[in-house]
Amino acid sequence: MAVYTDVSSEELTAFLADYDIGELLAYKGIAEGVENSNFLVHTGRGNFILTLYEKRVAAADLPFFLGLMEHLAARGITCPQPVRNRTGKVLGVMAGRPAALVTFLDGMWIRRPGTAHCAAVGEALARLHLAGADFGLRRANALSVGGWRPLYAGVADRGDRVQPGLSATIEKELVTLERDWPRDLPQGVIHADLFPDNVFFLGGELSGLIDFYFACTDTLAYDVAICLNAWCFESDHAYNVTK
Repeated sequence: MAVYTDVSSEELTAFLADYDIGELLAYKGIAEGVENSNFLVHTGRGNFILTLYEKRVAAADLPFFLGLMEHLAARGITCPQPVRNRTGKVLGVMAGRPAALVTFLDGMWIRRPGTAHCAAVGEALARLHLAGADFGLRRANALSVGGWRPLYAGVADRGDRVQPGLSATIEKELVTLERDWPRDLPQGVIHADLFPDNVFFLGGELSGLIDFYFACTDTLAYDVAICLNAWCFESDHAYNVTK
C-alpha cells in the first residue's frame, strides 16, 4: 500500500490553509504506487492528489519533476499540474516530509490493453518527447546501465536461491551491457515509468499520463523499450508483435 506516512485531518486542514482550493471535505489514502504516500483530497473546489515524498525520492529532484509537469502541460500534454500555494510555491512540508498538491486527472488505467491502447501510448510518448525537447532542467537516470551494478551488488549472493546459476547469468549480462551500451543515440526528457498503471483512459481515449517521479534525461529509445516490455507481452510471457 502506498501510504507510508499517515496524516490526520487536523494536519491536512492546516496544510490546505495555505492554498486557495476551499475547505477540506474528505480524503483517503491511495493504495496504488510504491514510492510515495498519496492521498485523494476532496475540497470545496474539487479533487486533488496530495503526495508526501518519502526517503527514496531526493528532495533535490523535486523541482525537476514538478517543473516538468508544468512544462509539458503548457505544450499540450495532459498530466497532473502542481498547485501553487498563496505564496506561489509548489512544495510544502507535512509530517516532516516534502509535500505537494497536484490536480486530479480523470480516467482509469487499462488492465488488459489492446492494440488501440498501445497505439495511443505510442503517440503520447512521441508527443511527450517532443514537448520536453526545450525543458531547461536535467536529471540523470539513476536506473540506467550505470546504476545496475550497484543494485546487483546488494543482492548478488541471493541470486542462486531464486534459480541456480542466476547470479552468474546476471554478472555476464552486466559485463555485456556495460561494454556495449549505446552512447550516441538521441537524448532528451523521458518518462521512464510509462507502465499501464501510469496511463489513464476515458471512454476509450487516452486521457492523460501520471507519475513523473522517475522522469529524467536519457536516451529516448530507453522510454520506447520500457513501453515495449510493459505493454506488448501477454500474461503467458509471449511477445505480441501486433501490439
